[in-house]
Amino acid sequence: MMESQVDRELLEKIADLIGKPVGAFNIRKDTGCDGRQSTENIQITGKTDGKSGIDIRIKDGTKGEQCHIPVIITKPGIQELVYNDFYIGENCDVDIVAGCGIHNCGGEDSRHDGIHTFYVGKHSHVKYTEKHYGDGDGTGGRIMNPQTVVYLEEGATIQMETVQIRGIDSTKRETKIVCGKDAEAVVTERLMTHGDQVAESDMEISLDGDGARGRVISRSVAKGTSRQVFYPKMVGNAACFGHVQCDSIIMDDAHIESIPAIVANSTEAQLIHEAAIGKIAGDQLLKLETLGLSPEEAEECILKGFLA
Repeated sequence: MMESQVDRELLEKIADLIGKPVGAFNIRKDTGCDGRQSTENIQITGKTDGKSGIDIRIKDGTKGEQCHIPVIITKPGIQELVYNDFYIGENCDVDIVAGCGIHNCGGEDSRHDGIHTFYVGKHSHVKYTEKHYGDGDGTGGRIMNPQTVVYLEEGATIQMETVQIRGIDSTKRETKIVCGKDAEAVVTERLMTHGDQVAESDMEISLDGDGARGRVISRSVAKGTSRQVFYPKMVGNAACFGHVQCDSIIMDDAHIESIPAIVANSTEAQLIHEAAIGKIAGDQLLKLETLGLSPEEAEECILKGFLA
């Protein structure tokens, strides 16, 4: 695994990686595998059905292990569609760290479409982190369209954190989670857009089993003339509980649409949704400026705290 300075910076941004990862990992670079390692409990293999991507199989009872599967693109003009499937056994407790970074210094668009499908066994707990980041001084676009599908068996949980740090010109995120009996899905989404960037998030959590629980926390900031559209949907099909919360800060000439939906197909479903869009309060800025911060520093401090 040979790393350039660009590689190192991208991997640190999207996966907090400095040097070779510990445990199981697969690093994808410019449409190819740049490094892979399995462990006794986590096996990573390439697809054999003609599709591009990997299969990750985690044995029953695996606890305290991490799996890193970052993607980096360092050349302009790359267009790829990748399928990653996760088969997680019963009674596991694991962390999976994904993410994609694009460095584009050319005139052609670079685009990564990733489809991640999780099959989570009974009473297993998964923490899944996915960060997106783009940089480079080229005129070509940095485009990412992730799709995430999760099936939670009885008593299983997933804690999913998705973060778009900066530099992504266009993204369309599609997420679907199906929760069985006593399963729980918690999704935290954090996003910042600037310039003329465009971001769309289409999310649906189906609470199919008795005792299922779902929660969506979405926080975003839109600057410049960027556009954001959110469609979080919670569907209650049993005696379940679901909560959708969307909070956004709008600045400059940006545009934000937040359209949360709750659908009850059972009299025992308890569903709540909240949405708020607003600007930074003037008294917040004033308070920080009286402490010695410049207007720009005060604004940055507030935004950093909001997206934390």
